[in-house]
Amino acid sequence: MEPVKTHPHKLQSPLAKPTLTDRLRTHAAVIINPMVEFLARWRFTPDGLTITGMLFHFFFAWLIASGHIFWAGVAIMFIAPLDALDGALARRLGRKQGGFGAFLDSTLDRLAEIILFAGYLLYFNREGEGLWQAAAYLAITGSLMVSYARSRAEALGLECKIGIASRVERYILIIVTLLLQWPEAGLLILAVTTYITLAQRIWHVWKQTRAKE
Repeated sequence: MEPVKTHPHKLQSPLAKPTLTDRLRTHAAVIINPMVEFLARWRFTPDGLTITGMLFHFFFAWLIASGHIFWAGVAIMFIAPLDALDGALARRLGRKQGGFGAFLDSTLDRLAEIILFAGYLLYFNREGEGLWQAAAYLAITGSLMVSYARSRAEALGLECKIGIASRVERYILIIVTLLLQWPEAGLLILAVTTYITLAQRIWHVWKQTRAKE
């Protein structure tokens, strides 16, 4: 999940709309809530789920690097959604929002993406495809900058959830293109859309700061 921070003077932009993440969380509540109840009953911790989700990305990266493209898509499709459970479990247990758990979640999400894209880099390095290694580099740097832009904006008390390639959209694209065994297409689209999203977020923050002047 992308970073979510609280701020005592956070400005709520009138332009803010429910994100795909928000809509999916609402519709998936019927599935997520029983799972959260099970985890809470067996005393699983949100931080433990966060760390487990990050570690699974080594497996995803290995599948991609080894050329098991389709099975990488299957694994991510079934395991990556568990990432949504740590926040829900924290709320179920009454954990303070915005504390160390939020910091750990945000930090390990970025690390997980770095690990995942390392799989692409290793795969295309083995294939001798320098062009697609460059696309993977642009995709991962763009992904990190999208998340950083939101984190920095929210640290300033501004809203910054907009854009066509937030983390949920990125993972959906990765899953679909891996299942179709089109990793090149996925990287190319990500390389473009992440930087478009970064521009959207910069513009969105600029408009908010102008409105406060």
